Amino acid sequence: MTTPVTARDRAKAERSDAILREAARLFAEHGYNGVSLEDIGAAVGVSGPAVYRHFTGKQALLGAVLVKVSDDLVTGGTKVASDGATAAERMRALVEFHVDFALGHAEVIRVQDRDVAHLDSRDHAEVRRLQRAYIELWIDTLAPLVDADADELRLRVQACFGLINSTPHSTRAAARRHSATATVLVAMAESALTAPT
Repeated sequence: MTTPVTARDRAKAERSDAILREAARLFAEHGYNGVSLEDIGAAVGVSGPAVYRHFTGKQALLGAVLVKVSDDLVTGGTKVASDGATAAERMRALVEFHVDFALGHAEVIRVQDRDVAHLDSRDHAEVRRLQRAYIELWIDTLAPLVDADADELRLRVQACFGLINSTPHSTRAAARRHSATATVLVAMAESALTAPT
């Protein structure tokens, strides 16, 4: 028998989500070392010590941000890749999913690129495990479309990630022109993945 979710439980979950969102934004703007728990608490309207009711500290908060985003990529990517009827449709769905994610979560990509070294060993290992699973999902999806060995497929996938994930670094205007930017990125990513050698 499950315990019913109370209004207090919902409020706590909503506050935790708000803390995660603001932490990602502040880490992206100022870097892990440039942000305090007081800064994060102030961004959601609580004191710094009140953040400890949700997370054990700033490092745990960084871990929660990066583990969650990595898990969301694996879960979402697995779902969209299973929906297509053909290999090409599955690949396109996965590319569109990742492009949409990159444009909608630019802050988290910047945090991942810059601050992953600040994770504790347990969270770092979990992020790496999830990243490997996501890469393998892409490799498995690409394999029927490209006659290449596993090393070349991995290279193509990681180069494609570099292309898509560079957008949050290269232009902030991309987020404001989400639809047009997404169309260009999807076309470029598909071409890069399947380019002849």
